[in-house]
Amino acid sequence: MLETKLLPDAEFDVMQVVWGAELPISSVQVYSASAEQKGWKPQTVLTLLTRLEKKGFVRSEKRGKERYYWPLVSREQYLQQETGQFIERYHGNSVKGLMAALFGGKKPKASDLNELEAWLAEQANGDE
Repeated sequence: MLETKLLPDAEFDVMQVVWGAELPISSVQVYSASAEQKGWKPQTVLTLLTRLEKKGFVRSEKRGKERYYWPLVSREQYLQQETGQFIERYHGNSVKGLMAALFGGKKPKASDLNELEAWLAEQANGDE
């Protein structure tokens, strides 16, 4: 898998806008969505987009006076990597440790266990 840097919260928030958009997305559209959610100024959004481009998360193209953006890293790729690093760092690569932390010592609901069991069976069948 592509090794990418983990994003600070503000950059992740901008990527969420890009990932959720019809592509390409303009800097004005990113600003509009971010201003509603975060109250950021246009320059803040432009700075975050520039950082994301330098880190290889997006590419941009200038068309007239406007700049348009496309993601270079998918949401799924990024979340898979970040989750993997989280499990490694905080749970010593232990799925059991992660599950124990998720349920906080409480007994999991039957529906949670059924969902997990179905997912595990699906994964096992995919390896055959």
